[in-house]
Amino acid sequence: MENHKQLHSLSSINPSPQKNLLRGIVTSLFFVLISAHCPAQPASFHKGVNLTDWFQTSNPGQIQFTKFTKQDFFDIKSLGCDVIRLPINLLFFTDREPDYTIDPLILSFLDSVVNWSEEVQIYLILDNHSYDLSLINSSAYETSLIKMWSQLAHRYENRSEYIIFEIQNEPHDISDVLWGNIQGNVIEAIREIDKIHTIIVGPASWNSFNNLQYMPEYSDQNLIYTFHFYEPFLFTHQGADWTDVSMAPVTGIPFPYDEAEMPDVPAELIGTWVGNAYYTYPDDGTGEKIREWLNIAINFRNSRDIPLFCGEIGVYNLNSPHTDRIAWYDTVQNYLDDHTISWATWDYTGRFGLFEIGGNDLFDYDLDTALLKAIGFNVPPQKDYTTEPDTTGFPVYTDYIAHGMVESSNPGEGMIDFYNTTHPNNDQYCIYWTGGGQYTTVGFNIKPDKDLTELVNKDFAVDFLIRCNAPGSSIDIRYIDSQTDIPEDLPWRMRFTIDESVATWDGKWHHLHIPLLEFTEHGAWDGSWHDPIGAFDWRTVDRLEIVAEHHSLENIQFWFDNIYITDRDTAQIWDTTAIPNIPNILNTFEPDSPKIFAFPNPFNYNTQINYQLNKPSVVQLQVFDATGSLVRVLENKMNNPGKHSINWDGSDSHGVKVKRGVYYCRYNDSENTCVIKLMVL
Repeated sequence: MENHKQLHSLSSINPSPQKNLLRGIVTSLFFVLISAHCPAQPASFHKGVNLTDWFQTSNPGQIQFTKFTKQDFFDIKSLGCDVIRLPINLLFFTDREPDYTIDPLILSFLDSVVNWSEEVQIYLILDNHSYDLSLINSSAYETSLIKMWSQLAHRYENRSEYIIFEIQNEPHDISDVLWGNIQGNVIEAIREIDKIHTIIVGPASWNSFNNLQYMPEYSDQNLIYTFHFYEPFLFTHQGADWTDVSMAPVTGIPFPYDEAEMPDVPAELIGTWVGNAYYTYPDDGTGEKIREWLNIAINFRNSRDIPLFCGEIGVYNLNSPHTDRIAWYDTVQNYLDDHTISWATWDYTGRFGLFEIGGNDLFDYDLDTALLKAIGFNVPPQKDYTTEPDTTGFPVYTDYIAHGMVESSNPGEGMIDFYNTTHPNNDQYCIYWTGGGQYTTVGFNIKPDKDLTELVNKDFAVDFLIRCNAPGSSIDIRYIDSQTDIPEDLPWRMRFTIDESVATWDGKWHHLHIPLLEFTEHGAWDGSWHDPIGAFDWRTVDRLEIVAEHHSLENIQFWFDNIYITDRDTAQIWDTTAIPNIPNILNTFEPDSPKIFAFPNPFNYNTQINYQLNKPSVVQLQVFDATGSLVRVLENKMNNPGKHSINWDGSDSHGVKVKRGVYYCRYNDSENTCVIKLMVL
């Protein structure tokens, strides 16, 4: 049975700018008229979720916008939620200093999400979840926050009360006094533009409840104060490998503490702060201690008489016992509710989420009902999911990765942009792929797995547009089946090789229609290679991948558009533009040049290009785009021997910021010529 969320049309996911504007005006008109005569009060909500791993990529082109849709907002509200917190890597989506201009693509995505929240009537917190330690304790940090929030304030100042601004997630490595002053200045900057919308403010030290007391008493009355709660950390983060001292070996910690169930300290953690937490856990791992910690936040709320929001609570589910995890949520949620503190779980579908481990995150099938009860959410009826053979085909990419596909690429050191605007054949965008090493992939995880047996028998095909401007290149397109729990089963592959016997790499679009019957079994990889044995199973297709199977993609560019699994061979070439081959001079680039290097690289619109000159010489530094067109001359002058550096701010010769993508810097002196690759994210 198909997941009902997959049946929504693309138009519901990405309405036109005109529809966005009209809907926003209509939705907001009443609120604007009322708010003009009433003093703004803090928004009032009770409980919700964080929509994580959505707007948290390192650059805009990596976002899979269709990961969530308006239907998910309806589903979340049906759980009894009245707020959604949206973490956004806001700084990563700007062109950095001096203007910190937010990428228009992100703004168009946010417009749609804002529309959904207003239509569903659920609060939406726009949470600035990016943090660059290189800016902390410098004026650039405050400048970046003011400029970013000024843009969002201008964009949403006339939208409804459902939109809320959160200035900064978990500031750290900064003093309480300095952070308090910066946060106050950002509040003032927002209020110069938007006097209506609620702003969420929080303390330093990772939004710790212990640091609430050090926050200034801001005069603005339309604020909500926030903190995060993951105590005791030994329990809530067991299995986490991203902590400073990895907690990957931590497993089986009970809650509440039970001496008989308590595991020994792993040998590699003895003497570390994680190891020491085992010895304090008899006291820390209790409901009494949790209530003691939460009382610190409650007392702060009472002393200031301000609204308080616990923006993140959660337990990582990798190694935590399920019943103990439920007991923790029940303890924390009930105490917060008893003291009228609003809260949001971290997260919705991820490893801290509301769905059963190992499922497909389908709302009607995979919710962890015991966990929902413990958290105090409504529990919708659940059904058993059964895979039925697909009979109609489905889209994979049409301007957006199709809902029901989960982006699972491995770009390596290369770049994949799912919203490339270089002469798409259909609509606004196409996929751009370049620079990755051998075996890197553009990947689509099919969730849930699909049974394609009937499509194979009915001569369905992978149908898409492809373009390449590097003669001699070849790639594979392949299916990978689902690896079951059977020990001898493997993730078997079926592949089709695409080279110039299939399409001419002349920089123009070519239409390919590859029947599934023409795919051949390739083998399997599970850490070691297994030759094919005829075991691929079309009943459990897990992934579709485009892979650099035969060679690296350095200096090779591919574009893809309108990828379907279909029985129709009717796609047409609309854009006949030929993308030129990269000039030979750019093909001389050196990945690890001893003469010149850039840092950081990849970068967000600011990198320093460094070189060593052995004797006096005229030095020329030129930046080219991936088609070989000159973008900017950075330097062209006589220099003395020694080390030199020059900054490139990602702008062209007219001062306009370049689009994200691959660029080349060519270095010339009297003795040397070399080229390095630059990646603007």
